[in-house]
Amino acid sequence: MKPGASTRSAILELTDARWVAFAAAHPEAIPFHHPEWGALVAECYGFHAFAVVAMNASGAVTAGVPMVEVRHRPARAKWVALPFTDFCPPLLSSSDDAHHLASALRTTGADASIRRIEVRGALPGAAARGPVAIKHVLTLAADPTHTFERFHRSQVQRNIRRAEREGLTVRQGDRPQDLIDTFYRLHLQTRRRQGVPVQPRRFFHLLWERAISTGLGSVVIVESADQPLAAAVFLAWNGTVIYKFGASDERSWSLRPNHLLFWHVIRNACEQGYRSFDFGRTDTDHEGLRSFKRSWGAREEPLEYSLFGTVSTPNAHPHRRTSYALRSVIQHSPALVCRACGELLYRFVA
Repeated sequence: MKPGASTRSAILELTDARWVAFAAAHPEAIPFHHPEWGALVAECYGFHAFAVVAMNASGAVTAGVPMVEVRHRPARAKWVALPFTDFCPPLLSSSDDAHHLASALRTTGADASIRRIEVRGALPGAAARGPVAIKHVLTLAADPTHTFERFHRSQVQRNIRRAEREGLTVRQGDRPQDLIDTFYRLHLQTRRRQGVPVQPRRFFHLLWERAISTGLGSVVIVESADQPLAAAVFLAWNGTVIYKFGASDERSWSLRPNHLLFWHVIRNACEQGYRSFDFGRTDTDHEGLRSFKRSWGAREEPLEYSLFGTVSTPNAHPHRRTSYALRSVIQHSPALVCRACGELLYRFVA
């Protein structure tokens, strides 16, 4: 759109045909832009999901971003694109549309008395925050053999072959129990080991209903003699596969089930014509995990977020002390505590 062209702002439901068509046709849209992901997050935690868009004079969407309104108290309402989502950049038809979308966010946010808007991606005209973390993206070749050749020989290729020699098998979940029972048990075990609250179980029921059963995602399980050793959840749409959740039994790590799991998904993505595989967010100081993801040939990209409205920089030390204390409690308590913390806290950290 040329500078100065007539534009207007609008809030659309995620199911609105104009948003659905715009997101589906946009080459940079990723699974987090799909209407079902935002709707899933909103439904699970009792929020409202929508899209803020800029439209041209003929009513066509030229830029937009999905949003969730997080409202715990009326005076503290905020918009986030999107909660529990590492990366959800604005979709633009041209570079000029960045300013139109920034204006749309300011206008619609002010009309709704929203004091803070966070976009999990870069947007000119907003206060930049970041890099807050790093993501790792692997460019896929049509021939999976070519992708395999880029993996580190000793750290990845050898470990994949080790898992194959051990007779581990991989299957894709085809029923709800594969996610809400098999995956969830491993996920709870993993989160407890890490000292992190586990998501409410209803989240995984919705994940199956809105994402996996509709083809937006998959759950993949690695087994030995029918015993689950590792499992992961992936989202896939519009040429991109995203690793979202992973879990494993630490007693099986020497068999390298996670290496086999990733290779299975990457190989299938190559064969199905996907262009990129996103390993997800990594904190900048987590060098071990960064090294693991780089060993697959993935490039590092900084995650930068954008803020409108109230921008504060709280003292990080009290929050850090609280996180450490909670981690210790979860690690040294029954699994029920990990589940209870998730039920109580997740909605309030969106």
